[in-house]
Amino acid sequence: MNLSSLGFFRNLRPTNRQFAVIGLGRFGRAVCATLNGLGYEVLGIDTDGRRVTQALTDEIASHAIQLDSTQPVALKEAGIPDFDTVIVAIGNYVEESVITTLNVKELGVTYVVAKASSEIHGKLLNRVGADHVVFPEHEMGCTLARSLTRPGILDRFELDPDNSIVELRVPQAFDQKTIVELDLRNTYGVTLLALSQSDSMEKFEINPSPVTRLRYGSIMVVIGNNKGLDRLPLYNQKPE
Repeated sequence: MNLSSLGFFRNLRPTNRQFAVIGLGRFGRAVCATLNGLGYEVLGIDTDGRRVTQALTDEIASHAIQLDSTQPVALKEAGIPDFDTVIVAIGNYVEESVITTLNVKELGVTYVVAKASSEIHGKLLNRVGADHVVFPEHEMGCTLARSLTRPGILDRFELDPDNSIVELRVPQAFDQKTIVELDLRNTYGVTLLALSQSDSMEKFEINPSPVTRLRYGSIMVVIGNNKGLDRLPLYNQKPE
């Protein structure tokens, strides 16, 4: 599971250096590996000793321990109250997930992110105090659908349900036109934030000049309302 998108990690508190991840399945491992790779101290927890051993072997967490997270005493002895952010990544076992989330909140953890496998599961997690509930499978499905229907979009960061920042290839309809000619804000309700430089796709010009001409196939980063973003003329993009 790829969690490089900011869509998930924006909901974690970046000022904190210690995270605990409870549940070392695919989702939990991905969270551990990404946080660990970003330089944060991560404690991995699972009831399955093999998963704990594998996490340590793969070096995806600073520490990993085996315990039953439905037991408050076990969580307290593991030092969970000292963590400001805990990710409950159990997901597939609703009862265990809900009890764990409740235990963690009652132990005084400030911020708890919990994985839900269904809408009802999500409502239960909210009821017992989860500060943020994520639906990874749903979100990945939406991302896949967008990538299939909007092939020109390379990446998307949803600021909220109505607005996003999008990285996309300049469509043919925009080729050799200047920013001022396109009038993106009035036509589509979006603002151009950055444009890849002509000599490199890895370097961007931030807030480019209005007289800059866009080139088909180069990269542009825009921000705006999702409805406006969906109106961008990407339907005629050539397949890679």
